[in-house]
Amino acid sequence: MRLTSPAAHRAAIHRTAAHRTATHRTAVDTRARTAVQDSDGMAVASFVLGLLVLNIVLGPIAIVLAGTALRRGTTRRGRACLGLGLGIADLLVLSALTQMNDTISWSF
Repeated sequence: MRLTSPAAHRAAIHRTAAHRTATHRTAVDTRARTAVQDSDGMAVASFVLGLLVLNIVLGPIAIVLAGTALRRGTTRRGRACLGLGLGIADLLVLSALTQMNDTISWSF
């Protein structure tokens, strides 16, 4: 057993608490950066899926991904808005073709 003065004991406790706080702050910053990167990926994915032709499947997925990215605060807000618009346009084109041909297929 080592004898220490009360001042040395308080200083050791303070150093330990400061280290825990810095470690916690670093973990929180890392999680926040990861969440932003994930939402940026969702914004790009919604844009790409909105460009593709499989309207009935990829249109709603593009809309959901864009909405999630916008809600999480993506830095690629323009891409997410384009993905949302393209997903909605996909569904509108699908509904127009369905009304014209009375089918969900792509017969022109």
